[in-house]
Amino acid sequence: MSDNELGLFLRLRREAVTPAEVGLPTGARRRTPGLRRAELATLAGVSVEYLTRLEQGRDRRPSPPVLSALADALRLTAAERVHLYRLTKGADPGFSCTGASGPNRVVRPTVQALLDRLEPSPAVLLNRLSEVLACTDGYRQLVGPIGLLDGARPNLARFVFTDPRARTAYPDWGRVADEQVAALKQGPGRSNPHMDGLMDELTVSCGAEFADRLESLPGLPKASGITRLVHPEAGELRLAYETLDLPTDDDQRLLVHLPADEATAAALDRLTGLRPGALRAV
Repeated sequence: MSDNELGLFLRLRREAVTPAEVGLPTGARRRTPGLRRAELATLAGVSVEYLTRLEQGRDRRPSPPVLSALADALRLTAAERVHLYRLTKGADPGFSCTGASGPNRVVRPTVQALLDRLEPSPAVLLNRLSEVLACTDGYRQLVGPIGLLDGARPNLARFVFTDPRARTAYPDWGRVADEQVAALKQGPGRSNPHMDGLMDELTVSCGAEFADRLESLPGLPKASGITRLVHPEAGELRLAYETLDLPTDDDQRLLVHLPADEATAAALDRLTGLRPGALRAV
């Protein structure tokens, strides 16, 4: 995991914004589709030298006005702005708002009741380590046959990176792996000893496929999207997912899957024995 997460995030976002998005000419001699440092510096009203220091980690304490100007220039979403602010607060080595607290493995009764209400939709409750704490029967029928729930304490990130069956189950394995690393980095990261231990374990067991992502991806996973999953009985499924963060004290997230097309809807109905016309993605 990079020791300069703020600089990494600023650089990646700069490279993701095209000149056309901010009203600049594209030109024929650009070596990158994103913004040059000088262009971002001009848009944000800061010097190129200062922006360079931020990206290189030589200055990790930008003022709130500078953060706001950079966020505006980079066209950051609300979630990205919050993430940028958190990166500046956590710039001190060893800082973590959660301290050395262990992962929360307690499922509150009302959260369990919510899962029960979601049946038979595939839904799972995860903690910051991506451990599976509880799930619906629909989720068991979806991922049980691919091996995700094997073992005493199933872990989504560990399954994706260390179980060979994950490569077959997820045709877009690389993108799924990216999202798992981003989710692990979203929290306290290596400043928490439990997360540090998991990251070390995956670095040793997976090598560059995990370590390179840890160094190059920002800790900002997508809250929604579509995942392809190959089920041994139902075939290839296209699943829309929504991530619902529970209150901070829970430090858990609820991941709910819905069929993204009619073929997947019919396949899930067959798996769960559900009548046609139940909950669907819009």
